[in-house]
Amino acid sequence: MSQALLVIDLQNDYFPAGAFPLWNTESTLENIESAIERAQARGTPVVIIRHVADSSAGIAPFFNAGTPGADVHPRILAAAPEAPIVTKAFADGFVGTTLEEELAKLGVTELLVCGMMTQNCVTHTAISKSAEKYDVSILPDCCTTVDEMLHNIALHAVSTRVRLAPSTEVL
Repeated sequence: MSQALLVIDLQNDYFPAGAFPLWNTESTLENIESAIERAQARGTPVVIIRHVADSSAGIAPFFNAGTPGADVHPRILAAAPEAPIVTKAFADGFVGTTLEEELAKLGVTELLVCGMMTQNCVTHTAISKSAEKYDVSILPDCCTTVDEMLHNIALHAVSTRVRLAPSTEVL
């Protein structure tokens, strides 16, 4: 199997100085940096997915185009400077994006999914209709959301559809 590490929505607005800071961001960021390092050491490609709000629907609370909050966190860009960046406007990273084309170019058959927010973009991408052709795992130690309870509820809910695996187990 050919793996890819999908890093979803590690964007400035989700960090302490951003418009919608999440729980446990520093630890999650460190875990993802370590996962990226292990992936690169194994030759596993990293694909960064970022959300940009649809401006035709008006100004969003965060992730507006052209704002620093919509930018990928600089430590992720430093950890994976060669990673392709896929831009999305929906929770599902496959909808209306080039994600499938990027994965096809890389010959990917297995997705390791991590990022922000666990109950939204992480799970929606992992259980996307388009993801059904892949062996999908979510890396719980590399995900976060608004608070720990919501994070755990989301992981429990999705566990009947995809594998939950610590990043150190699969990378």
